Amino acid sequence: MSFPFTAAFRDVLAERCAAFPRIAHDGQELKRAAVTITVVEADDGSGQAAFLLTRRAAGLRAHAGQWALPGGRCDPGETLEQAALRELHEELGLSLPARRVLGVLDDYPTRSGYAIAPVVAWLDDVAALRPNPDEVASTHRFRIDQMLDAAAVEFETIPESTRPVIRLNVGGHHIHAPTAAVIYQFRELVAGRVTRVSELEQPVFAWR
Repeated sequence: MSFPFTAAFRDVLAERCAAFPRIAHDGQELKRAAVTITVVEADDGSGQAAFLLTRRAAGLRAHAGQWALPGGRCDPGETLEQAALRELHEELGLSLPARRVLGVLDDYPTRSGYAIAPVVAWLDDVAALRPNPDEVASTHRFRIDQMLDAAAVEFETIPESTRPVIRLNVGGHHIHAPTAAVIYQFRELVAGRVTRVSELEQPVFAWR
């Protein structure tokens, strides 16, 4: 499958986001957080659509060095969209207007006490990208078409949980939940499917 970075693909993605039957977390009390799945043009000259992913800075107290989508905890009074765009600016220096938000996917409850809402946004030009070195070690663009490869997704079992652990394998990199779960739901949306991910497990090292 091919997903060129064009206005036509943006419109299709916007339609699917608008029609997505989002499920908000309605169980135990969790802290609200939002991440941004920022759709951009791939940096390999293919003209394909991609999304931004970061490696967290080594000096961070939590989850240092791990793959992550830009995001963080919601401030009091913020909407999910506002929190996601604020964090995108704080981490990567990107200022996106609210009209570039295409939609919000399901909340993903984490073992560390958060309900993470993935906010899908479209960015025409990445020239303003300025990663904050205090939070971001590196920034990467992962092509969406490569995420649709069957080999890109793995499910494992672990003795600590009855829930399947999800892992994404892209370009020789291994991405784990919660980031992997959120991206997997986005992958399914792009393919025209509604797939729930709240029951997908995180690896044990991410339980804190």
